Amino acid sequence: MNNTAEILIIGAGIIGLTTGLRLAREGMQVTLIDPADPGSGASYGNAGTIADYATLPVGHPGIFRQLPSLLLDRDSPLAIQRSALGSVIPWLAHFLFECRRSRFEANTAAIARLVADAAPRWQTLAEDVNGKELLHAKGCLYLYANDAAFKSGERDIRFRRTQGVTAEMLDADELTQLEPGLFQTTSGGAYFPDALSLSDPGAASAKIYQAFRDAGGRLIRDRVTGIKRSPGGPCVILANGEQINACTVVLSAGAHAKKLAAQAGDNIPLISERGYHLEYNCDTALLNRPACFTAGGFYLCPMAGRLRVAGTVELGNTSPRTSQHRLDALDRGVRRFFPDLPPPDKSWLGFRPSLPDSRPVISASKHGNDVIYAFGHGHIGMTLAPITADMVQAIITASEPPVPLAPYSVERF
Repeated sequence: MNNTAEILIIGAGIIGLTTGLRLAREGMQVTLIDPADPGSGASYGNAGTIADYATLPVGHPGIFRQLPSLLLDRDSPLAIQRSALGSVIPWLAHFLFECRRSRFEANTAAIARLVADAAPRWQTLAEDVNGKELLHAKGCLYLYANDAAFKSGERDIRFRRTQGVTAEMLDADELTQLEPGLFQTTSGGAYFPDALSLSDPGAASAKIYQAFRDAGGRLIRDRVTGIKRSPGGPCVILANGEQINACTVVLSAGAHAKKLAAQAGDNIPLISERGYHLEYNCDTALLNRPACFTAGGFYLCPMAGRLRVAGTVELGNTSPRTSQHRLDALDRGVRRFFPDLPPPDKSWLGFRPSLPDSRPVISASKHGNDVIYAFGHGHIGMTLAPITADMVQAIITASEPPVPLAPYSVERF
């Protein structure tokens, strides 16, 4: 193996893949490092939405009323893995600080800047990697459980519109016209007509990886155990004992990035959101577009040959041990809308990288731009992959970024 590289990207999820493609197309020598197949983690198991409407952080002022549920109800859409409670508490304290009104508004504005042109960026990317058939322009839905939830939804949508989001409120009859297959147990919904969705996130990642390889990029299948910095540049240490020197290291390891960032000199308050999905094989599509049941915190996602039910937030660690009660809650939730579904054909657990303010870190390290961070995208990593790639490229080349970098800097911690 050549033990030098121009650009080393740690993590071959959607952020690492898209960034790698962007840099390789700029003529840089780029190497991805990941022990797993490219795009096989959270980038594979998500809801597949390109969510230009997802402007709100997880933390909001109303969360204080939900604390008893957060701490005590293990089936809550936002819950804590009890075995990881000790490690979650410091993060939770920071999270609650970010739930104050002033912080909520600042975080919303920062997220809104990133998602504003997600749809056209993804359309360009899909065409570039010969993946247009995977990208669908049918919008997305929020579903409300009752009249009180609908009224709350109206307030929510009014606020999102101030952030540039296009949305329509639908009564129950209008919702049925859009989604006649839904067993009607809601009081209407919100429709985001400009949102896009992917019929197979894993296939989309594979398309991007192939384009990366075609552009000259390479992949090392190994786990990174350490980063060392020296006057000559950063050095990455692999589990097999090899060391690779680089001009620049891009850390896009998602929920696994915290330890490596600390070795590079930056303490970043990152924890894992343990996300789940179930899949039900379907010969005929049950939905026309993704729909989020807001009370349950999960998405109903029509995908190629199957219905995926994905979502909820379980704050915890990256242990592969599943919380079966979370999967059971998803199965009960989907049957509210499709009561005749057979048992699920597949279940999945993945790990989202979560920061207390719901903003990603897209930034040079505090100690120099030989190490660059691109992680912490939470629920919207798929949505933000193209703009993140452009921002990383701007940091490396000292060029103008698509949005100001300061709100996403590591300096905020």
